[in-house]
Amino acid sequence: MQKQIQLRVTPDVAFQPSVLREYVARELACDGRTIKAVHIRKRSIDARQRSVFVNLSLNIYINEEPPALDYEQVAYKDVSHAERVIVVGAGPGGLFAALRLIELGLRPVVLERGKDVRERRKDIALISREHKVDAESNYSFGEGGAGAYSDGKLYTRSKKRGNSDKILRVFCQFGASTDILIDAHPHIGTDKLPRVIENMRNQIIECGGEVHFQTRVDAFLFEGDKVVGVQTATGEHFRGPVILATGHSARDVYRYLHQAGVEVEAKGLAVGVRLEHPSQLIDSIQYHNRNGRGRFLPAAEYSFVTQANGRGVYSFCMCPGGFVVPAASGPEQIVVNGMSPSNRNGAWSNSGMVVETRPEDIDGELAPFMAEAMQDEHFAATHADFSDPENPLRLMYFQEALEKACWLQGQRRQTAPAQRMADFVNNRLSYDLPKSSYAPGVVSSPLHFWMPKFISSRLQEGFRYFGQRSHGFLTNEALVIAAETRTSSPVRILRNPENLQHIRIEGLFPCGEGAGYAGGIVSAGVDGERCAEAAAAYLGK
Repeated sequence: MQKQIQLRVTPDVAFQPSVLREYVARELACDGRTIKAVHIRKRSIDARQRSVFVNLSLNIYINEEPPALDYEQVAYKDVSHAERVIVVGAGPGGLFAALRLIELGLRPVVLERGKDVRERRKDIALISREHKVDAESNYSFGEGGAGAYSDGKLYTRSKKRGNSDKILRVFCQFGASTDILIDAHPHIGTDKLPRVIENMRNQIIECGGEVHFQTRVDAFLFEGDKVVGVQTATGEHFRGPVILATGHSARDVYRYLHQAGVEVEAKGLAVGVRLEHPSQLIDSIQYHNRNGRGRFLPAAEYSFVTQANGRGVYSFCMCPGGFVVPAASGPEQIVVNGMSPSNRNGAWSNSGMVVETRPEDIDGELAPFMAEAMQDEHFAATHADFSDPENPLRLMYFQEALEKACWLQGQRRQTAPAQRMADFVNNRLSYDLPKSSYAPGVVSSPLHFWMPKFISSRLQEGFRYFGQRSHGFLTNEALVIAAETRTSSPVRILRNPENLQHIRIEGLFPCGEGAGYAGGIVSAGVDGERCAEAAAAYLGK
């Protein structure tokens, strides 16, 4: 017999299987020996009050063995002789597009400009150790995309776009813990995700698909107004309908699309900083306990949002027990991001703290900052069309200008400009800095002075508000590190929002976060599946 029950229990019960089983037996007034299994279906932590509880949804198997798997697996078929579809990019959008194509009986040919997920690790290490950024292999480019070494967080609010539960099940099928099917904020972990990605790639190859690394796509092949394939940096041609899943940092692709006459538009994004606290401090604040999280609770998360002078200010990509990483994708840039290992046991917790930025802001409050950036002759020469108000790449230019300013403030290395949090809010210099997880190092810099006022003043207002809501959050123990600029794509590649097979350019399927239609691993995976289905419909499958 199977029963479904809901429980609200203390952490010592929720996170100890034997104790939970005894608790369930008492709740059901049954002999514990008759309970064959207790399967957690959903789990969430409620820390709103001083006493912390865990909400559980359970399947109880009484005198009955549970199923071997808690989820349905996907069957993948041999497509070695099927019609080809070109998938540009091996991030979550591209990988899930490729797997869905196989389900639909089509043969994916995946072209990735970077290296495989294991080889990427060596180039990423050089950023911290030698301050060298490989423009083709970094935290943004390579197998797995920007998410592979950025925590593997799988929480999404995008419930209307497609089957996000299926994305989680597929991750489990390829090696992720089934905890991601349970937790309210699922997370694979930077240390676990690379192996999962490798397994996905191996499945694509075993089914007859292709995966090519260090194969940068530089142009489309056109027949009239129809895209019939791509040309790589080496001049090689791959023919077939194209799913374009390049990720949010492929700026060369955006420039090419604009020059080639593909319809793109400026899209709002969010820009700010990484905020890093000692994890014990965040645990004590969020769990209302000066001793922190104790034996059973996980590292604490937080989520803040407010309005400041007409724009949203909010936390983004919160990494409990994690570390801040250098996420530049080219020379003369400093970009910061965050990640956590699966156990989230690091000494620091960080999150992006960002300000909503819209295209119209370029001609408003951001104009003085951009005018100053254009004083640099090299920058002005490569961004001469910034003055065109119809140019859809103007927010991308702003990203580039801010990242270069950070590089200059960081002593022309990957050392990041930083400031103590309370000093930043109160417009004071930080004469020393606390220890940080950011491996290349931090250098004291007056962010309140040189960052665009549009950003810094709103962050200051937001930090004051967050400090009022959570006593102890606004502190000089915390470090503000610049700059968080890659929250999403600065452009959108236009497509018909109602039906993807009615596309703007025949044969081209803009996909995922880089196309402006996703915001994270899960939503990119969902969009990848949608684009695969649209490509199949286009081919009459």
